Amino acid sequence: MAHDGQDLSAAQAAVLPDLLRLTGAAVAPAEAILDTAKGRLRAEVTEDGRVSGRLVEANQTAAHGLAWLATYVEALRQMQAWAEKLESEGRFGEVEQLILQIAFGEYLWQIYGGIPMSQGEILRLQDIGLSQEDMRGLMAPEVMTLTQQGNTQAARTRLVELMQERAAEITVGASGLDDELEMIREQFRRFVVDKVEPHAHEWHLNDELIPMEIIGELAEMGVFGLTIPEEYGGLGLSKASMCVVSEELSRGYIGVGSLGTRSEIAAELIIGGGTDAQKEKWLPGIASAEVLPTAVFTEPNTGSDLGALRTRAVKDDSGDYRVTGNKTWITHAARTHVMTLLARTDPQTTDYRGLSMFLAEKTPGTDEHPFPDDGITGGEIEVLGYRGMKEYELGFDDFKVKGENLLGGQEGQGFKQLMATFESARIQTAARAVGVAQSALDVAMRYAQDRKQFGKPLIAFPRVSGKLAMMAVEIMVARQLTYFSAFEKDEGRRCDLEAGMAKLLGARVAWACADNGLQVHGGNGFALEYAISRILCDARILNIFEGAAEIQAQVIARRLLG
Repeated sequence: MAHDGQDLSAAQAAVLPDLLRLTGAAVAPAEAILDTAKGRLRAEVTEDGRVSGRLVEANQTAAHGLAWLATYVEALRQMQAWAEKLESEGRFGEVEQLILQIAFGEYLWQIYGGIPMSQGEILRLQDIGLSQEDMRGLMAPEVMTLTQQGNTQAARTRLVELMQERAAEITVGASGLDDELEMIREQFRRFVVDKVEPHAHEWHLNDELIPMEIIGELAEMGVFGLTIPEEYGGLGLSKASMCVVSEELSRGYIGVGSLGTRSEIAAELIIGGGTDAQKEKWLPGIASAEVLPTAVFTEPNTGSDLGALRTRAVKDDSGDYRVTGNKTWITHAARTHVMTLLARTDPQTTDYRGLSMFLAEKTPGTDEHPFPDDGITGGEIEVLGYRGMKEYELGFDDFKVKGENLLGGQEGQGFKQLMATFESARIQTAARAVGVAQSALDVAMRYAQDRKQFGKPLIAFPRVSGKLAMMAVEIMVARQLTYFSAFEKDEGRRCDLEAGMAKLLGARVAWACADNGLQVHGGNGFALEYAISRILCDARILNIFEGAAEIQAQVIARRLLG
């Protein structure tokens, strides 16, 4: 095969000709299928002119499948936007082209043949009410070309060849971000390689808290005040910068990448719902990490049903509150200074309307006495992964919270205040997922290059290199969806749908990368001494916290149908 008088190897010819036109033309048929699916399902779940929650639940597989289909279509849109931007900047090289065509080839095939919502749940278009005739819309010539020739063994093999040649590059393919954000990435990647990666596995195996020295250094780098306005001591940077920082820190260890999450949530709560006095009191300390917060929302018997919380806060004669009840899955609880605590202030209510948010002060504990304050007790929950901050169950018995620490100074606003933070929290979780996925690829690549079997390195075997290629491709897909949601947030646009999609896909990608990374290690991957065993455990939580995958899909579906 010749081009401009030069011979090309079969591997180098893996990129499809006229690729950007093909992928651009393939988006519209996918969008049309999504529109048809929405219309069919909306008709199925509409009652008396309104979408019925009861009918959505009765058709839950279809509803959640619609959420996944919409996520795939948005992912293709964002991959096309990424590629067109790089092309306009002269940076759409062979690596990026291979990533684009493999992504389109695979995701279009999955839309047609079945989207994996989990390992044992494959969503097919007929589950959403589409017929074979409807599905013919996906038989556009461009879609057919991409599904038949996009994700081939030759393309995957060539991508991994290039990944080995460019091992020094931080990401597989250009991220599409501007130079300032890439400088931030480089700074945090250097920190992680030097200070986190050499110790992360030991912290995990010993179930140790991340050392305070690390927290101190991250504070100096501005991690805890990254998006807090400058007037309150923060850096006033974008949510996109938060994504880059979270991604690179989580690439080293999810615990380190998550240290800033509680600060992000607390700051969002205070900025969005706090009084001027509360902003002035709390935000500078959170930005500097002099004040470490923890989020105290979940209860043992409620899980994702936050409206059913039973922990109560009763106002006494002095105007302060007394809190009684139980909380669980409280991260980094022992050595923090303040709890963003959700409790019921109106005992006559049984739903979200009676909930209030508090900035409940506490004394940081020690290993011997983790909860030294009167009225609060707690114990560690032993967990598979995500260990660096520890998880706790907490019990409150007449625990005192100052009246001035009622967020916003008004009762009954807690659930609304919390909901306003979900966009940022899910964007950040999606970024953490990308980082964990990247860490799985990092260690799997090294192992596949170093480990010899049958006289050659593992990476020389097509099914091994194919796994690595798909990891790189899906990481870029999840990354672009995450960045898109962050850009929408930075522009002040509602992005709960986009953030939910990024979190939904990112969590699945992280788990798939960790699982495939362990498979590349073979039996050694099952040994605790290898880092991939930790990465697998860490990846598993991403499909559960900040909204389990099923809850996330339900929320997305309700938005799409409503």
